[in-house]
Amino acid sequence: MTNIAIFVSGSGTNCENIIRYFKDSKEVNVALVLSNKPGAKALDRARNLQVATAVVDKASFSQEEVMLPLMREYQIDFIVLAGFLLMVPDFLIAAYDRRMVNIHPALLPKYGGRGMYGHHIHEAVRANNETETGITIHYVSSVCDGGEVIFQAATPVLPSDTPDDIAAHIHLLEQKHFPEVIERVINGQL
Repeated sequence: MTNIAIFVSGSGTNCENIIRYFKDSKEVNVALVLSNKPGAKALDRARNLQVATAVVDKASFSQEEVMLPLMREYQIDFIVLAGFLLMVPDFLIAAYDRRMVNIHPALLPKYGGRGMYGHHIHEAVRANNETETGITIHYVSSVCDGGEVIFQAATPVLPSDTPDDIAAHIHLLEQKHFPEVIERVINGQL
């Protein structure tokens, strides 16, 4: 059994989708949902699905003596970033080398890096009159959105699409692909 932790900062729709996807799995267990924000709706979603939760503030998140024991306590084998807005410290990246993935709501390397998250990305895609956008699932590295790409899926951007329309298209891609890609990475198929 592979125990995964999902790190979140926001509403947690991807988090909930991942928990539901693995609910009856004999191979993957969502053991922990961790957030840097005590009021994150993702924590409520996890609790409603009987998944343990933890809140770790920004200062504590950067402390090896806090994070590594917490990961050991829940026997975490694999980490998923699903809308997590803090940079992951190097000690955690080293401890989970090629066992930590992130999803980004754009086709990296476009629209990646600091400040490029959520609606900021969709607004930039619209402002630049892109004809397509998508999602990227990648390994986490010390470079923001710079880890090795595992998977990408694209969706067209119509001239009439607003940033909210683009966000809705991206959400559909995330819901469809993210849990399956996580499973394939864990199983060594990607």
